[in-house]
Amino acid sequence: MKIRKALRFAMPFLFVAAVFAAEQATKTMTVKGYVLDSACAFTKGLKKPVSPECAVACAKAGSPLVILAPSGTIYWPIADTTPSSSQNDKLLPYAGKSVTVSGKIYDRGGSKAIVISKVETAE
Repeated sequence: MKIRKALRFAMPFLFVAAVFAAEQATKTMTVKGYVLDSACAFTKGLKKPVSPECAVACAKAGSPLVILAPSGTIYWPIADTTPSSSQNDKLLPYAGKSVTVSGKIYDRGGSKAIVISKVETAE
């Protein structure tokens, strides 16, 4: 009986702690890197895109564009809406180029994603 009372008392606090932890898992950051198609990022082991034309052709063929940071970290651009949508249209003008991207970063299971709030060509 005492355990049930303790659990009833503790549950609201545990819920608030879980929500707070989930919010802390996302943070707004600025990332610099190259915009290239995801297939080349993984299969070719590129440190930068082959060319803007190549990245555009792959994106138009359906390959998701990603941001490849100098550290080798790949950031998957995602939408924070439901239903979700492709972010290729937002990144297509920057395909094959170095960019600075700001937005909310998500980290799950070793993958990183970014909800882009701002993107511009890097200097």
